[in-house]
Amino acid sequence: MMKHLGRAAALAGLLGALWLIWRDNPAAVLGALRTAGAGLLLAAVAHVLPMIANACDLRSLISDAKRPGYFAMLYLVWVRESVNSMLPVARIGGEVVSFRMLKRWGVEAPMSVGSIIVDMQLTVISQLLFTMVGIGFLFAHAQSETLRLAGQLAWGVVVITPLFVLFALVQHASPFERITRMLNRMTSGKLAELVGQSAQIDQTIKLIWRQRGVVLRYLFFWQPLQCFLTSLEIWLALYFLGVKVSLVEAVVIESLIQAVSSAAFFVPGGLGVQEGGFILIGGALGLDPSTCLALAAARRIRDLVMFVPGLVAWQFAEAANRAPVQPLQPSQPLQHAERLPASERARASEAGR
Repeated sequence: MMKHLGRAAALAGLLGALWLIWRDNPAAVLGALRTAGAGLLLAAVAHVLPMIANACDLRSLISDAKRPGYFAMLYLVWVRESVNSMLPVARIGGEVVSFRMLKRWGVEAPMSVGSIIVDMQLTVISQLLFTMVGIGFLFAHAQSETLRLAGQLAWGVVVITPLFVLFALVQHASPFERITRMLNRMTSGKLAELVGQSAQIDQTIKLIWRQRGVVLRYLFFWQPLQCFLTSLEIWLALYFLGVKVSLVEAVVIESLIQAVSSAAFFVPGGLGVQEGGFILIGGALGLDPSTCLALAAARRIRDLVMFVPGLVAWQFAEAANRAPVQPLQPSQPLQHAERLPASERARASEAGR
C-alpha cells in the first residue's frame, strides 16, 4: 500500500514540477542550464564533502569494537542517501539498509539500531535549529512577500517542534521494551526473546545520549559543517548559473529547502515540492523564477550523478551477499563418474588400484 502511495506521490510531484517549468519559461530555464554547463557537474560532485562530514558524525555515535572505518561509513552514507532520495521509502528505507550493512560488518544489533535512531534524533534537532536560523534571516531582511513566507515557515516550525521534541524524549522511556512486552503478552509469550533485545536497544540509546561530548560535537560541529558544505553546492550551482549570492544566503536557501523536503517526506525525492520550495525561498531572496527552477534542476542533476550510482553499487553489494558459495557435495564426484562411458570408468577404476 505504502509503495503504491509513494509511486502516486512521485508521479504527482513529477507532473507538478513539469507544470512549474512550463508555466514559467522553459527556454529560459534550459538556457541557464546550458550556460552553466559542466559547472553543475562540479557542484553535484561537491556533495561528497557533506557526505564525508555525515560519515564522521554517524561513526562518532558507534562505540563498538567492530566500528567500521571512515571509508566504510562513507559508503554507508552514500547508499543511505541514495535509497532515501531516489526510492519511495518515506525517507526511512535508507536507515533500514544502514542497519543491515552495520550488522553485516559485525556491529552488534543494539548498537546498530541505537546509533541510527540517535543519528535521526540529532539530525531532526539540528535541522530545526538551521530552519529557525533561515527564518530569522528572512525576518531580518523582510519585504512584504518575504515576511509572509517567513511567517508561514515560522508557524510550521511552531506546529511540528513539539512532535519532534516528544519523539526525542520518548526514547528515554524505554519505548522498544514496553512495546515488545505488550506484544509478548498479546502473543502469549511467543516474543519473549525479543524483549531482552529491545531492552538492550533502549539501553544503548540512553548510553549514546549520555556521551555529552559526542552529542555536542555532533550538534555544534559536524552538523553545522555538513550544512555549510551542502550550502556550498547551492553557492557553486548559482555561481555557474551566473548568479552571485553570499554564502549566508546559500545557507538560508539550503536550510529552508531541507525543511520543505523533510515535510514532504512521503514524496520520493521531493518531486514538485522541492521545485516549488526553490521558487518560494529563492524568490524571497530576490532570485527570478527561471533561476530558481534551474537551481532545482541542478539539484536533480546531483541526484542523478551521485545517487543513481549509489543505488547500483548497493544492488551489486546485495547480490554478492545473497550468492553464497555452494560447497562440493560428496555425491557429486560419484554422480559425475556415473555419467562417464563404461571404458572410461574401467580405466579410472584401474588407476585407483
